[in-house]
Amino acid sequence: MRARSSDGSAGDADYGTIGGGYARYRRPEPRITALIEQALDGARTVVNVGAGAGSYESPRCTVTPVEPSASMRAQRPAHLPAAVDGVAERLPFDDDTFDAAMTTFSVHQWPDLTAGLREMRRVARGPVVVLTCDPDRVRDFWLYEYAPAVLDTEARRYPAIADIVDTLGGRAEVRTVPIPADCVDGFNEAYYARPEMLLDPAARQSCSAWSFVEPEVAERYTDRLRTALDSGSWDDRYGQLRRQSQLNGSLVLIRAVP
Repeated sequence: MRARSSDGSAGDADYGTIGGGYARYRRPEPRITALIEQALDGARTVVNVGAGAGSYESPRCTVTPVEPSASMRAQRPAHLPAAVDGVAERLPFDDDTFDAAMTTFSVHQWPDLTAGLREMRRVARGPVVVLTCDPDRVRDFWLYEYAPAVLDTEARRYPAIADIVDTLGGRAEVRTVPIPADCVDGFNEAYYARPEMLLDPAARQSCSAWSFVEPEVAERYTDRLRTALDSGSWDDRYGQLRRQSQLNGSLVLIRAVP
């Protein structure tokens, strides 16, 4: 197990340092929420592992959030339940405690993916739902032209979809999740039609892969994108994306049942 940071973060990113703007930039996208709720299949009790500031916790369920970072727990809105201080690899619950288990944008940060997924399977009687990105498709995004080390980092961190499916076992479905042009959850691909957003330091900070790039490299990448936007070269190459209502990128939803 990786040592936890001073704020409790258990993965490879320190959310005590980078997580201050998550509640503002990483809001739950309603169209993605609907797909997650569909995958949970009417579950009444759900454990949300790596729950962060509370994105995608449906009011239709009784949710038990688990989140190691004190910074992220502190950003949870008052109407959501307080999160349990815990890590995916050691969930403090008995077998079959919940109808379902879920995790969103979290598995790539777990020190022991296999242990975390097995724990989710252990505590859930029904579906385990994982929102993640396919590392084989991460570099297909236009940002790779301007910030290659950022997407190289993402591709390296995200686990292979086949590894997640094999570890969860049972019957699994994998579906590509369309990303709307006005997506309010600010991960990198959410800005596919709004490249100017990635000039905002706070928006970049809310995408953890940027924290693995040296500040001077990130500044050079940002200057490269700004120059392309100012000159019109970005629009010459990718401007059609501004008129595209959604993107089928690397975002996927995995649903596994026993």
